[in-house]
This record gives sequence, structure tokens and C-alpha cells, in this order.
Amino acid sequence: MRFKLLKVAALSLVVMTSGCSMFERLVYHPDINQGNYLTPAEVAKVQQGMTQQQVQFALGTPMLKDPFGSQTWYYVFREKPGHQKVRQETLTLTFDSNGILTKIDKQGNMPNFSAPTTKS
Repeated sequence: MRFKLLKVAALSLVVMTSGCSMFERLVYHPDINQGNYLTPAEVAKVQQGMTQQQVQFALGTPMLKDPFGSQTWYYVFREKPGHQKVRQETLTLTFDSNGILTKIDKQGNMPNFSAPTTKS
């Protein structure tokens, strides 16, 4: 009887100290997407010299506009797929005082779309 009690206590101790770390892969974690999802075709439409209205028509409303007077728009997409690491892509567009696009900056895993691709 004492051996059974000791065995159950040891097994309970092992299970409690391991926590959920052993079973984390078995637990469902939904994909979490936030922000502006931009397709490569949409990003390829944006070129220097476009107006703010043209950019907004092509990409939609930016996630963030710089509140301190500089004409900078941020399109941010953040993705957390299940058990993987967070991935973030940021497209930063800078306009001059006349509302003309002067600078395009891509960060994260966003591909560089300098020229449209053609199918062969």
C-alpha cells in the first residue's frame, strides 16, 4: 500500500512540475493577423510621384499617420501563425509638403517590388 502511494505521489509531482510545456504543441493556437495586409500586386502599384489620394486608393487607409506634422504614412501588417514566431511587415511612405510621394521604405519580410514581374 505504501509503495502505491509513493508511486502515485511521484507521478503526480512529475506531472505538476512539467506544466503544460509538454503539451503545448497539442493545444490549438489560432493565427492572429493584424493591420494592413498588402498583396505584392498592390504594393507594386505604388510609385514615387503619386498623390496621397492615389496611394490611398491603391492601398487603402494607412494604419498610422505621423501625428507630428511630417507627411509619413505607415502600413503595418503583423502576423502570429499558431506556434511560430511573430512576423511583421512595414511599408513606410513619405510625402512632401504638396502631398506627393517622395520615399518608399519596406521593412520586414516584404519583398522589394522595384519592377513589375512578368510571367514566362
